[in-house]
Amino acid sequence: MPELPEVEVTRASLADRLAGAEVQAARLGKPLRWPLGVDAAHLVGRRAGLLQRRGKYLWLPLPGDADAGGGLLMHLGMSGSLNLADAPGPAGVHDHFELRTSRGTLRLTDPRRFGAVVWSDALQAQPAAGLLARLGAEPFDAGFTAQHLHAALQARRTPIKAAILAGDIIVGAGNIYVSEALHRAGIDPRTRSNALSRPRCERLLAALRLTLARAIELGGSTLRDFKDAHGMAGAFQDEALVYGRAGQTCARCGGTIRRIVQGQRATYFCGGCQRR
Repeated sequence: MPELPEVEVTRASLADRLAGAEVQAARLGKPLRWPLGVDAAHLVGRRAGLLQRRGKYLWLPLPGDADAGGGLLMHLGMSGSLNLADAPGPAGVHDHFELRTSRGTLRLTDPRRFGAVVWSDALQAQPAAGLLARLGAEPFDAGFTAQHLHAALQARRTPIKAAILAGDIIVGAGNIYVSEALHRAGIDPRTRSNALSRPRCERLLAALRLTLARAIELGGSTLRDFKDAHGMAGAFQDEALVYGRAGQTCARCGGTIRRIVQGQRATYFCGGCQRR
């Protein structure tokens, strides 16, 4: 599933190219997770603003002549990707939304159709406001400190990996990135959330930021479908120290990397250097 690094890579590869583009036509394919909410003709004639990201959502402002707000809230779901091409070929069976603009055609390809493209009159209006309401802090927000993380975890008895994956404390860290960050911080993923001390929360927050930043630098992770808006796959998975490496030797302590299942997701960790 595209997580924060993949969505941020997508945003960065599209933002400058889309800004100022005029919408010339829009096409809907098979239904996505939620309906667009307006007729496709409502988008024609609008000019794109600067593409933004909130958690794993992308917001494309599309103000019109008669209003100052409005835009498209987009989510890549479990297998979606966005591409902007000057002359794209015919839409394929998995191409479910297209926005033809003066700077090319923006196309959402999503084999599983869990993605979404939704019109909202503003980020603060429904449906965008409701979809974004329960998102936690952005991991790179300087205002979110280890003290905030520690305080939020005091109310949780769930394993720390599950608490971070939930996304209502801090957003965008998916299964690969939480596994890698916990390894970097030396924390066993089964550790009860409210048992983490403030110093360990400091190490965890720093590890999350370092892991996500490195993933963004490497174009995210591509295990199945993800490609950025230029069609390039991510490479972070090639640097993973624990994820997907069950039975191999830990590069840090020489222990053996283990695989367990938590909340129906595979968890990878080193029992030698990650402590409860």
